[in-house]
Amino acid sequence: MNLTAMAVTDYNLVTVLGATASGKTRLAVALARELEGEIISADSRQVFRGMDIGTGKDLHEYGNVPYHLIDCCAAGEEFSLFEFLRQFNGAFDGICNRQRLPILCGGTGLYLDAVLRGYAMVEAPCNQALREELADKDDLQLVELLQSLKPQQHNTTDLLERSRTVRAIEIAHAERQHAVLSPPNGLKPLVFGIRWEREALKQRITLRLMQRLECGMVEEVQRLHQQGVGWERLDYYGLEYRWIGRYLQGLVDYDQMVAGLNAAIHSFSKQQVKWFRRLERHGVVIQWLEGGGDTFQQALAMIALLKKH
Repeated sequence: MNLTAMAVTDYNLVTVLGATASGKTRLAVALARELEGEIISADSRQVFRGMDIGTGKDLHEYGNVPYHLIDCCAAGEEFSLFEFLRQFNGAFDGICNRQRLPILCGGTGLYLDAVLRGYAMVEAPCNQALREELADKDDLQLVELLQSLKPQQHNTTDLLERSRTVRAIEIAHAERQHAVLSPPNGLKPLVFGIRWEREALKQRITLRLMQRLECGMVEEVQRLHQQGVGWERLDYYGLEYRWIGRYLQGLVDYDQMVAGLNAAIHSFSKQQVKWFRRLERHGVVIQWLEGGGDTFQQALAMIALLKKH
């Protein structure tokens, strides 16, 4: 087995990334058991309590493996990139202090990018005065303002939805006024990526969607709404909550919801792959594992090769 040229000779963080339904959690848990590790989730939605099926927490897979950044805030709240980085730093330090290995696992490209490429972040609470000032601007004006504030925008999805653009402008303003937060100094990541043939991944995505629907994903979204999470907030929480919310509001029928959601998840998985390629273009070395094989044994073989060097 050939090992991609490593940027580090040792590592203090193992990262497991891959598109949705690629098998990240199972591999991360197996590595945590083998390497005496603890898992830190890099999923932007698994932080919310009560959002279990739609986010694919699969907590039954963890067993006695400790995990972090899962179920750490209530559904309906906001969870920013800054807050993710702050909690990642705390979890990372705690795991290292226990002389265990941090294992970062997830598919949220921006969260992975923030850690692996060392984003410098500032805390940016809601600025109501600024939001009122921006309310009269149209979408194009908001995009132009954001690009003037941050010509090199990390997250291009901030340019696609008005609420995200406003939030990005809010953050850009805060960056000029507050202290910077970055990942820990001396971070040396060993990054594993799981890849599948496109058709095989599509089949896995569709099968998993059907399984989640059978397990009560529609009922989960309905319950969240009954508990006070509005349709607009559910829409913000991503594809499953957006499409099922439309169905529960009577905007689409069940078959339209399933077909639309399935197509949207396939499209999303392609965007995730683009994020991972972007990471590589920016110097992050990813050791790719073949999803159709035993990814755990592949990863262990690569780790064994590292120890020989």
